[in-house]
Amino acid sequence: MLMGAMLSGCALPDKPARATMYDFGPGLLATSPPATRQAPLLPLAIDDISTAGGALDNMAVLYRLGYADDQQLRPYSKARWSMPAAQLVRQRLREQLSQRRAVFNARESVALNRSQSAALPLLLRLQLEEFSQLFSTPEASVGLIRLRATLVELTPAGEKLLGQRSVVVQRPAPSADAPGGVRALTAATDAAIEELDQWLQQAPAR
Repeated sequence: MLMGAMLSGCALPDKPARATMYDFGPGLLATSPPATRQAPLLPLAIDDISTAGGALDNMAVLYRLGYADDQQLRPYSKARWSMPAAQLVRQRLREQLSQRRAVFNARESVALNRSQSAALPLLLRLQLEEFSQLFSTPEASVGLIRLRATLVELTPAGEKLLGQRSVVVQRPAPSADAPGGVRALTAATDAAIEELDQWLQQAPAR
């Protein structure tokens, strides 16, 4: 009885709260085909998106305090992406671009076209340089993404550089917390992909 009284008087520690998992949402829903047909765009192969390493190689939702120390990346303790940021961005990019053209993974593209003795598609390489929620004040923040894109043509003689572009986009966060940062980064990513898509459509025809 004494032991039971002692146990009942000691509160058991609460289980640690699990971090909330985020992604970019369900993606594009089925829509009716466009009323006007456009000339088909060149097929495109997308390489894995590289990063500078470190914080962007994990699943943390990151933020910076621009009014205090904007050189320090801080992770939200109770928020996580469903996969590393570069993989999320690449998944969204492929989903968006495949609405207008054939899109391959870089490795499967090479294998497929060699087997068919066909011309290789253009190759898009991307580096994710920034992907964070940036606070200008404790109440105001934006989702910020910075990408460097390189477009090359694969030829028998090697790679031929067709163009390079830096894309920097920010979108306001609806709230000064992790959910607001996630929404802002989703909107910024979609806008960056739209900018890349417009640039890719201007690629020279072969």
